[in-house]
Amino acid sequence: MASLNKVILIGRLGKDPEVTSFENGNKKISVTMATSERYRDRDQNWVEQTDWHNIVVWGNLANDIAEGRRNYSKGDMMYVEGKLRTRQYTDQQGAVRYVTEVIADKMMQLAPARPAQQSSYGQPYTPATEPAPTGYTPQGNFDAPDEGNDLPF
Repeated sequence: MASLNKVILIGRLGKDPEVTSFENGNKKISVTMATSERYRDRDQNWVEQTDWHNIVVWGNLANDIAEGRRNYSKGDMMYVEGKLRTRQYTDQQGAVRYVTEVIADKMMQLAPARPAQQSSYGQPYTPATEPAPTGYTPQGNFDAPDEGNDLPF
């Protein structure tokens, strides 16, 4: 039987991505991501639980981030897809430690930490709170049935 190791996270970056370059030209990106959920406890008080995830990126995606073709920073809302990997290492005191990481193969920014000052069209950024007026004003009485309508539906 086949197995599957797949992780999908949506959350905010906890720090700016850190780039590690190796002698052979490969790059590694490390970043943390926070995912949160809110629920009510027995006393009907809101509780927010945050989990932190270690994200590691290799290959072309790491090169894109390192070279600035993808600009990610602390606080950005991100979609991350990848697989879980647990590795062990020995710390400076000689103790064996384990760390679980998400090896990302897809990353996409859903929302920046703070809105850009200018949109891509050169207009100032203004969040839409209400639909923009269209200039169209409906005419007629929409409460009364239209007896002269020939439409079959």
